[in-house]
Amino acid sequence: MQRHATQPRENWRRKVEVDGLTFHSPEDLAQQGAVYWDESAFYSFTAAEIDTLEAASNELQTMCLAAAQHIIDTKRYADLTIPQGAIPLIERTWQAEPPALYGRFDLMYDGSGPPKLLEYNADTPTSLIEAAVTQWNWLNEMHAGADQFNSLHERLIAKWKDIKPYLQQPVHFASADSEEDVLTVAYLRDTAEQAGLATAQLLMEEIGWDNGAGRFVDLENQPIRTLFKLYPWECLLAESFGPDALSTYDRVTWIEPIWKMLLANKGILPILWELYPNHPLLLEAHFDDPHAMRSYVRKPLLSREGANITLVAPGASTKTDGRYGAGRFVCQQAAPLATFSAADGSARYPVLGLWMIDQECGGMGIRESRTPITGNLSSFVPHLFR
Repeated sequence: MQRHATQPRENWRRKVEVDGLTFHSPEDLAQQGAVYWDESAFYSFTAAEIDTLEAASNELQTMCLAAAQHIIDTKRYADLTIPQGAIPLIERTWQAEPPALYGRFDLMYDGSGPPKLLEYNADTPTSLIEAAVTQWNWLNEMHAGADQFNSLHERLIAKWKDIKPYLQQPVHFASADSEEDVLTVAYLRDTAEQAGLATAQLLMEEIGWDNGAGRFVDLENQPIRTLFKLYPWECLLAESFGPDALSTYDRVTWIEPIWKMLLANKGILPILWELYPNHPLLLEAHFDDPHAMRSYVRKPLLSREGANITLVAPGASTKTDGRYGAGRFVCQQAAPLATFSAADGSARYPVLGLWMIDQECGGMGIRESRTPITGNLSSFVPHLFR
């Protein structure tokens, strides 16, 4: 695994916008002389390293599913602060195996040892357009003789075709009103349409409730029977319509299904450590208390985008702000940082996002930070392997 400085393509902004990646240069990053989509560098891997990452992700998926079964069998919902009303539906959907689409493992890796799991974004992962489309087009234009760990687009279409018989059409796609979320959902909608599905798109706030019929409806007052929602389950259940989502759950095919609350919760990390102590793919993790760890990361069960993270080391600590500070935390051993040097000599810290489609790893994207904590403004850097 190596980092290489390179020249961005001419008119690269226009090219990535054609891909659908319009949020390539947010103002907050521009003020720092940086961009979100950063093709001034790329990472290269050997085929053996790609095999290692793929195998590790597939093994982690098996372990996480076993951990979810353990939570259900032992009723450990309180450890994850799962709402009481969601538990019967989690258990029922776990047994019924309704359609589920995707997830993303975030791993620390520098090529010198086994990858280490940082967390599992199993419910609402983003950075998908960048991973599936934009870096693939960059590769074909700049390094046509190389390969990339990336079959995401084809796998998504294949998965939609696989679950099509279980879906009532049109499939509605909804998200919060942010540019990244709306465009991510638009891309997923496109893959569904390529699989032959009729679709519609709206914002979460535009979903209506027909009180007389007891159902969710779209802007045309048509019933929503299949809903892909890029919106966390814990947030959805906390909304005013959360009780309606629970009481009418069986009238809608939800993607992702509600049992994903078990895997998207960082409480899965200490449970994995209990079930697989000292596993080479895991970092030591505990609920609330660091135990004997001297260097560790303290993070809320449900935080996102690097918010409310505290990195603790002997004699020092670093903390990020955010809105997730209340509630339970997990303490996870600080991973040996993958650190690479940029052209100006400054440090870069990559985190590898390994994408799971239909329970199998199908591609990778890399987020790169200038600090050890990956956040909302960390850049996306393409990769290749030979």
